[in-house]
Amino acid sequence: MKAQELVDAAAGLVPAPGGRVLLGIAGAPGAGKSTLARLLVAELCDRLGPEAAAYVPMDGFHLSNIQLERLGLTNRKGSAPSFDVWGYLALLRRLRSHPATEPVYVPDYDRALHEPIAARHLVTPATRLVVTEGNYLAAGDAAGPGWAQVRAALDIVWFLATPDEVRDTRLIARQREGGRDAHAARAWVDTNDHPNGDLVNAHRAPDVRVITVEP
Repeated sequence: MKAQELVDAAAGLVPAPGGRVLLGIAGAPGAGKSTLARLLVAELCDRLGPEAAAYVPMDGFHLSNIQLERLGLTNRKGSAPSFDVWGYLALLRRLRSHPATEPVYVPDYDRALHEPIAARHLVTPATRLVVTEGNYLAAGDAAGPGWAQVRAALDIVWFLATPDEVRDTRLIARQREGGRDAHAARAWVDTNDHPNGDLVNAHRAPDVRVITVEP
């Protein structure tokens, strides 16, 4: 689908003022989830008002490097166990039930710092569509405890299907930009990103809408 068609489809999900819908965008690493989610939010805010939609990245719930080291997960950063799934789930549930008089502040992951940071994003009381994205939103129990509840907390999930060769190129570039040399980037993608992607692709929930973004 063309990007504008996806914007139109997302606009059709926006409820009347006072309501709120949670749209999740799942997919393997490098699929383009954050790019699509940010595009949807920007376009919908331009079309419907500056607070109509808000971006909520699952990556804000990366465990810190200190916690990854404690758990022996430093080399598996980005795998399902390397996220605070229960914190993410609590946020989704709060967004569903939070009083409409209070804002909700949302964390993000900073690729320059290689750490999560607090309160980068905001969901206001006027927000009607929350767009969240992450690898494991449609993987359910295959990703481990808590992820099936994450799926249940979302009203709608789209699964962004992107060719493996496109993802591979993006993932290598991401690791090079993050400071790894060519050999280290290739090793990280092969031993971490691709196994994570294999799990995500193999355990896609049957009730998701599979989408592609045309250039």
